Amino acid sequence: MKRIFQDIWYSVQDFLQTFGSSQLFLVRILAGVPAAFLRPGLIIKQIHGSGVLSLAIIGISGFFVGMVLSLQAYNSLARFGATESLGVLAALALTRELGPVVTALLFAGRAGTALASEIGLMRATDQLSGMEMMAVDPVRRVVVPRFIGGVIAMPLLAAIFSAMGLFGAWLEGVMLLGVDEGAFWQQMRSQVDVYDDVLAGILKSFVFGIAASLLAVFEGYNSIPTAEGVSRATTRTVVLTALAVLVLNFMLTAVLIGEV
Repeated sequence: MKRIFQDIWYSVQDFLQTFGSSQLFLVRILAGVPAAFLRPGLIIKQIHGSGVLSLAIIGISGFFVGMVLSLQAYNSLARFGATESLGVLAALALTRELGPVVTALLFAGRAGTALASEIGLMRATDQLSGMEMMAVDPVRRVVVPRFIGGVIAMPLLAAIFSAMGLFGAWLEGVMLLGVDEGAFWQQMRSQVDVYDDVLAGILKSFVFGIAASLLAVFEGYNSIPTAEGVSRATTRTVVLTALAVLVLNFMLTAVLIGEV
């Protein structure tokens, strides 16, 4: 029993140390953000790596999530004779929750792991140490552009996910299940609010982008300089990002709907 409590205590200590170190690392990143915008080419390259190269998985996933959402919602709404509200339900679910959350999880699996492994390999091959020896700050030169690229790419990817999801919901609901097209779009236009729904989703995706990008670059930068260490950092990136996104989603939802 004593060993169990010791393991729990050590786990809590490790979590608190990691959390504190990541926040200090975020301060270092933010300090280098203004200078990074003086070299926009680096940021554009990272937006391409984190965003453009993730478009395929984001678009395809959003399309099929929208189709499944429409199919499940239609079966539930048909019991109450409210199938005309299918567009509203799909739009609210995608813009408020599924768009930002699923995009962040997919981002962690594709772009987050790429960032962590890339920086981890630079650590393992002493490239970061070489920069330090040449009086080049690796955080400003390597980490900051990748962090900014991820933060910018996340809201754009979430918007594409939601758009493809709505297209999938329309295709399934209107073209295959026979929901009235006019009611589908009109109900959506009248019930979905730009500030309460669309901007709330954008805010969530922006926060998730900060969390996912920070964890990816932090784990890669602080990885053990071995093959096993880089592999472990990549795995930790996905796990920690998923947990952070789900916790932050609950907190942001509670704040946005006024429950706290």
